[in-house]
Amino acid sequence: MAVALKLSDALVEDAKVVGAAEHRSVPKQIEYWARIGKAVLENPELPLQVIQDTMLSLEEAKAGQLAPYSFG
Repeated sequence: MAVALKLSDALVEDAKVVGAAEHRSVPKQIEYWARIGKAVLENPELPLQVIQDTMLSLEEAKAGQLAPYSFG
């Protein structure tokens, strides 16, 4: 569902710069920040890098980029 929001010019400018570096559009960059922020608030005991790695792993699994793991 699309929702119209009024965002500060500073936030949009920051999203343009970071989004360009990360190859994301401004809306996708802001959505990414929102998802990260939500995950951090829901999991305050986890380091940010663990949350980012977990989110990446979930997207890789959705894309079928799985490989079997061999123990030992």
